[in-house]
Amino acid sequence: MENSTQESQLRSETFVTYESPNTLYAMAFSSSSATTRHRRIALGSFIEEYNNRVDIVSFDEETLSIKTNPNLSFDHPYPPTKLMFQPNSSNPLRKSSDVLASSGDFLRLWEVRDNSIEPLSVLNNSKNSEFCAPLTSFDWNEVETRRIGTSSIDTTCTIWDVEIGVVETQLIAHDKEVYDIAWGEAGVFASVSADGSVRIFDLRDKEHSTIIYESPQPDTPLLRLSWNKQDLRYMATILMDSNKVVILDIRSPTVPVAELERHKASVNAISWAPQSVRHICSAGDDGQALIWELPTVAGPNGIDPMSMYSAGAEINQLQWSAAQPDWIAIAFSNKMQLLKV
Repeated sequence: MENSTQESQLRSETFVTYESPNTLYAMAFSSSSATTRHRRIALGSFIEEYNNRVDIVSFDEETLSIKTNPNLSFDHPYPPTKLMFQPNSSNPLRKSSDVLASSGDFLRLWEVRDNSIEPLSVLNNSKNSEFCAPLTSFDWNEVETRRIGTSSIDTTCTIWDVEIGVVETQLIAHDKEVYDIAWGEAGVFASVSADGSVRIFDLRDKEHSTIIYESPQPDTPLLRLSWNKQDLRYMATILMDSNKVVILDIRSPTVPVAELERHKASVNAISWAPQSVRHICSAGDDGQALIWELPTVAGPNGIDPMSMYSAGAEINQLQWSAAQPDWIAIAFSNKMQLLKV
């Protein structure tokens, strides 16, 4: 096993590369404090057929090495559209192990033990047993960790109580496919859609939503949404086939507070810094991961990134580790690269 670990890695002081047998897409850092030195990272394959894989690797920050364990790998139906470990909680679903969620055909929960992975549940709200509307994304509520919200191509968002495995509520959220969902508070979430809008929902008033942004060109889909957990006034979204990252302030709807336009091709992924109010990272088809510091007031010539990393291939995914905020993970082709910030 040591050999395979060494072969599949390149490392320097500032980055560590892990090579997978498959193209990678979904990616998640564990925030569990149980194993502080070795942090788990879940990696989902992107194979355009039914049989896909999820591998759990561990990153050792001291030795800058990535360890694999064949027992921490499992088959997944279809490529997972998102992976996410349960956020740190005083009331975890499993006391002594990590719980991983995945989305694809359904929302699935997995228990990640030291040397094995057990499926916990398959959460399906489809009234028609033959067909399901694929899930595009989900988000695990950090405040109320029994809640996971999913987004689907059937225009709905579904809020699950994962502790008891039942639907808390299902909303028709948009006029077209919903592509992403993000929690703000315990009972407040936002979503983006092919209809080109960002909408905020409050579970205390399910009949109404607030549209806080719409694509400048009608029906330009919004693909990703990231809510700034350090300052909930701010969120970021990206448009299909656009080099822009749009920064929104929910206090002043409709007009972005900033547009970050230094990518040379479409942006695919965005992530706010887990421990800083004003920093965000974006990555895209130009093979670049850019870190931005948002000024208090944007100047007339736009905003330049404060740092830039070039992967040399289209970057499909990006995650900023909450447990190790010095590290950002990017996925391109069959590689995951951890970048020291």
